[in-house]
Amino acid sequence: MATADQLLFVVKLVSALGCGLIAGVFFAFSTFVMSALARIQPARGISAMQSINIAVINPSFMVVFLGTGVSCLFLTVFSLLRWHQPGAAYLLAGSLLYLAGTLLVTMVFNVPLNDALAKVAPDNPESADLWVSYVNHWTVWNHVRTAAALGAAASFTLALCQHPLEIG
Repeated sequence: MATADQLLFVVKLVSALGCGLIAGVFFAFSTFVMSALARIQPARGISAMQSINIAVINPSFMVVFLGTGVSCLFLTVFSLLRWHQPGAAYLLAGSLLYLAGTLLVTMVFNVPLNDALAKVAPDNPESADLWVSYVNHWTVWNHVRTAAALGAAASFTLALCQHPLEIG
């Protein structure tokens, strides 16, 4: 049984670290990257964001972003099956925050905005209005993702602090 407990500890730790890492990435975009892009000429901002949206699809980021989602799915099932164990509520809360507030928000809101921006010619004068709308909407949803990932990291950290009751 020690092996199962060790595996669970590792999954909780990896989930906490993954959520924290993703929260940090999103926090950077929410607090200075998007405002910096919004300050430059729209054509340059669009071009830069189009490049970022291509560059983000890389193994390092995707393993952390999607791998954390996989670990959250595991912890969701575990928490529901072992609801009586200490920390199960934290595991469920953290998992749902990450899955709904980070992955789902990304797929439903940020990715469609990115896809629309990818189709824009940066030098087209009509692109400037789209850019202003994009920055505003994308950033709002990024704030949601940041808060959700940070809340998930906190929940998993609290779950790590919970110890099963010793009987005997």
